[in-house]
Amino acid sequence: MTTELERDVVALRLILNGVEVKTNIESRELLLDLLRDRFGLKGAKRSCDVQVCGTCTVLLDNVPVSSCCTLAYEANNRSVTTIEGLTPSQGLHPIQQAFLDTVAVQCGFCTSGMVLTVKSMLEQHPQPTMEQIKAYLDGNLCRCTGYWNIIAAVKQAGQVMARSEETVT
Repeated sequence: MTTELERDVVALRLILNGVEVKTNIESRELLLDLLRDRFGLKGAKRSCDVQVCGTCTVLLDNVPVSSCCTLAYEANNRSVTTIEGLTPSQGLHPIQQAFLDTVAVQCGFCTSGMVLTVKSMLEQHPQPTMEQIKAYLDGNLCRCTGYWNIIAAVKQAGQVMARSEETVT
């Protein structure tokens, strides 16, 4: 006799931090649980479970999503980037470095979600206005920094990334 769980197993294929991954999942499995429990990627944190705090943010096809409310199957045949996949093999991503330089990191609980949201924003708006920064970060809560240092980090990262783009072109 098969159980309900055994009937709800589906195949999943995704690009996880640049690497193709194939696995079987329960149809109701959350992306956050898949990342943390199956792949050991602990950067996305569980906090509110209702899509309001941003600590579980990952990029799905370069768009920030709350992995606590996203079914893992929604990532099928798509690309998922976690904070672990953002860091280059040597050093830090310019956004991560800017967060350190401006002391935008205190306890660190919200940082991975903030950094990934900022990455998506800077790809769309390399030199964002204050209003754009506030709008993009609206879904990412920080209880420690008061946001001014985070805004400074976003501006610094945008400048650094724009300069590196100019160097490449």
